[in-house]
Amino acid sequence: MPISALQHVVYCPRQAALIHLERLWAENRFTAEGDVLHAVSDKGATRRAKGLRRVHALPLRSARLNLAGVADLVEFSPGPDGRETALPVEYKRGKPKLHRADEVQLCAQALCLEEMTGASVSDGALFYAQTKRRLRVTFDEDLRALTESAVRELAGILAGGVTPPPTPHRARCRACSLVELCRPDAVSRSALAWRDRMAARLLEDGSA
Repeated sequence: MPISALQHVVYCPRQAALIHLERLWAENRFTAEGDVLHAVSDKGATRRAKGLRRVHALPLRSARLNLAGVADLVEFSPGPDGRETALPVEYKRGKPKLHRADEVQLCAQALCLEEMTGASVSDGALFYAQTKRRLRVTFDEDLRALTESAVRELAGILAGGVTPPPTPHRARCRACSLVELCRPDAVSRSALAWRDRMAARLLEDGSA
């Protein structure tokens, strides 16, 4: 399963299913800005500076969680025991969010790195283009549990093959590039209730 899909399932399970189950996609200004931001990191390169090894576009995987993806940037610094300490960095457009979708995606990268390197990854960072600042993220027990819960939810959606119904959230729906394909307001209305109303109206008209 793609690591990036965890961000989608935390943001909106229906969005995750539309993208990764029904293979639907649509661009908007936000997705276009994100593509531009990732263009640099996706080239893949390794640079060293003052003992820090910075690896762009690093492939990641976890056999335990059935996850695979690519980290925008991982910074490796020498630890006191001579082993390198990894710090994943994810680039995001905009600014820090009220929800934890970005943090879950970053934590999943850390879980992959831990499995791949055998070393603990305690922290990561989210770089937001709008603020041009890094937000430090600590991979505590709560975030790790939330991330593994998101993994299970995504696995259930993909295995079940059923797109969840919409749970309209005005702010998130407005920002979603799939809102016209999802149609949360229309889909959330009951077709059965509409049919019953139409049938009742026809009966009233016939008896008039």
